[in-house]
Amino acid sequence: MRRADRLFQIVQLIRGRRLSTAAFLAERLEVSARTIYRDVADLQHQGVPIEGEAGVGYRLGAGFDLPPLMFSQGEANALVAAARLAQAWLDTGLAREVEGALGKILSVLPPAARVAAEAQALYAPSVGLGPRALTTLQALREAVHTRNVVHIDYADVQGRPTQRRLRPLGCFYWGKVWTLSAWCELRGDFRGFRIDRIVDLVVLEEHFQPEPGKTLADLLRKVEAEMADCGPEGEAARTSPAAP
Repeated sequence: MRRADRLFQIVQLIRGRRLSTAAFLAERLEVSARTIYRDVADLQHQGVPIEGEAGVGYRLGAGFDLPPLMFSQGEANALVAAARLAQAWLDTGLAREVEGALGKILSVLPPAARVAAEAQALYAPSVGLGPRALTTLQALREAVHTRNVVHIDYADVQGRPTQRRLRPLGCFYWGKVWTLSAWCELRGDFRGFRIDRIVDLVVLEEHFQPEPGKTLADLLRKVEAEMADCGPEGEAARTSPAAP
């Protein structure tokens, strides 16, 4: 890789992440960490607002951007494929946004590249959630973002009904089903709920604030610890609050 191309890739990688270590950049670009240190120093000298330092990590300062880039044919193909998969399994609101974003991406491609990307024989038939569950998914996704407490009527795998007040933390896609991971106020612990088994959902006006021990980060750390304790079999992964 030419040095000019490497400098460009460094900027691209740094601006795509909150914090990029020299080790991460070196691995991605297949060079030594010392080369990364030298390249970053040169970029900073040229006026690129890269913040941070060796041993800590780098990030790009606010207000810096590069001119729009043309997608390669492979990148265009990947974006079309990803969009088709996403539209089949996302709720209506996000699927509509994906369609709009894909249209903008295709509009900047040369005609031949656009035809080639759209002609891929890769499709994702919508055979997942029904209309009611898709509506529930969208409402829960928005509640996660706005931190609204929700009330659900739920039926477990045996069909037994239960009612819960939840702090929704994240929606997880498992290839066949979506689940909601939440802090359950009834159980005082993390719980997972299949979205297609939510009989009724009410998004309350009440908001919640992140509390130590009750956040998505806490849940993910708990799942990782349980998986580590169980070893390669990963039994905890199948019984975790995130699993279906």
